[in-house]
Amino acid sequence: MEPSRDFDPKAAAKQLLREGRTAALATLMQGSGDPYCSLVNLATDADGSPLLLISKLAVHTKNILADPRVSLMIDERKQGDPLQGARIMLLGTATPAQEEEARRRYLARQPEAEMFAGFADFSFYRMKLAGAHLVAGFGRLVHLRTEDLLTRTDDAAELLAAEADIVAHMNADHSDTCRLYATKLLGSADGAWRCAGCDPDGLELQLDRTALRLPFPERVSSPVALRYVLKRLADKARAA
Repeated sequence: MEPSRDFDPKAAAKQLLREGRTAALATLMQGSGDPYCSLVNLATDADGSPLLLISKLAVHTKNILADPRVSLMIDERKQGDPLQGARIMLLGTATPAQEEEARRRYLARQPEAEMFAGFADFSFYRMKLAGAHLVAGFGRLVHLRTEDLLTRTDDAAELLAAEADIVAHMNADHSDTCRLYATKLLGSADGAWRCAGCDPDGLELQLDRTALRLPFPERVSSPVALRYVLKRLADKARAA
């Protein structure tokens, strides 16, 4: 379906992807090829690619090592009938992610995993997306391409290199602003909201296991540009 004034499928899909902290992971049983589904925690890389931390002792990891084809289903965890809420099913392949950056981004969103992330049997995996199917309510069923979901990062090396410092600075010196973003701009309940990450398209806020995505009014590719955008959003939040 085409975007309308009150519904943008690409924006809705990106929000679900970035705010998801738990998902159903479907793999293919080694040997038989039968479908196998399990529950996993997840985070996202800078471009939006899902990141997983899974043990080689788990059935789903053994399945991935035999056949990397997977799917993930993320839902918005809406109160009431879950079938009335939005959800997105992602298609792709899962491969090991050896970079330290994948570890940092995952643990920023799943801090409780720090206690076992270093165990020998646990490894980080990145999902390479091949497409998605979004269900966002009655009559809102949309097939999406990879480019509809992922964020361009080719021109944002400076921003991505500074992300860890940006997150630390926001949480140390601007925690009140994070709360304003969450409550005044995103309509969430008050609490000790913290910054979990940023990318060219938006800021991630988190309270316990609840995540919120604050989209930027325009794309940013450097810390300087980010500073101006965050100040404008802070002014807007204070005015509200």
